[in-house]
Amino acid sequence: MNKRERLQATIRGEPADRVAVALWRHWPGDDQRPEDQAAAHIAFQKQYDWDFVKVSPSSSFCISDWGVADSWVGNIEGTRTYQKRVIDQPEDWLSLKVLDPEVGSLGRQLKCLEILSQAFGTDVPFIQTIFNPLSQAKNLAGQERLLLHARQNAGQVHYALQTIADTTVRFIQAARSRGISGVYFAVQHASYHVMSEAEYQVFGIPYDKQVLSAIDDLWLNVLHLHGPDSMFKLLSDYPVQVVNWHDRVSPPGLTTGLKKIKGAASGGVDRDALHKEDPAEFIEQARDAYQQTGGKRWILGTGCVALVTTPVGNIRRFRALADEFIPGK
Repeated sequence: MNKRERLQATIRGEPADRVAVALWRHWPGDDQRPEDQAAAHIAFQKQYDWDFVKVSPSSSFCISDWGVADSWVGNIEGTRTYQKRVIDQPEDWLSLKVLDPEVGSLGRQLKCLEILSQAFGTDVPFIQTIFNPLSQAKNLAGQERLLLHARQNAGQVHYALQTIADTTVRFIQAARSRGISGVYFAVQHASYHVMSEAEYQVFGIPYDKQVLSAIDDLWLNVLHLHGPDSMFKLLSDYPVQVVNWHDRVSPPGLTTGLKKIKGAASGGVDRDALHKEDPAEFIEQARDAYQQTGGKRWILGTGCVALVTTPVGNIRRFRALADEFIPGK
């Protein structure tokens, strides 16, 4: 099977020649320039031959043109620290305007996708990371200020979330012409550690659905539920083909999760186990995940991005496991 055939069979729950596999990470520093970002993804794909590539820009790529400032200060996840937010007072939310995706930081990300499309053609599916509107709002204001304003000044926050959603849809429409097979839809607030279900139904779901409507005809959309104790049941009917969550550290496990979603699950391995010098733990986790799923409707992966200091030997072993996992054998 080629990569698309293998993935589509996996999503449908049909027999595949082996278990599909994908791993992704951040590229600190390189993610600030489209040519370097693309080169990093291309080299990673050539080295390990994943079944699809998740394009991982910094979280600020979608909001830099509203005026934030950030930098990488050595975080081993590869994420950046925000030195400047643009939201302080509630009325600041009203200053946001819909962005043109063809210019600035968004335009540079489209350039990265153009390079990847030329390199991968139809052989390697690639998907663009999209942070949902609430996640983008958090990075504009900071978590505490966002939640405070949402609870006390809901009208201003709703205005901004609509502006963010409109900008995100415009970016996705532009990205579609650059050859993406889908998006990696990152949701960070659907966690009981952050807000209640009632709050997420008001500030999350309406804007998520607007963005998801822009990708409903793409074939490889991945929902990522970030953080512990996710609102898995609440979002389990989102119209995506794959769901990725921290299944090793937060319920549900793979067996239960697959009963609640229509497509495939991505996960089975804890990224911290993959990061350890001794590979025994993550190998055991992967084999247990294969036993749980029988290799069906399952993409071998981690619950979140691999840490940038993950041993190369572990990544090689991780990729080789997929060749051992042949459903039905």
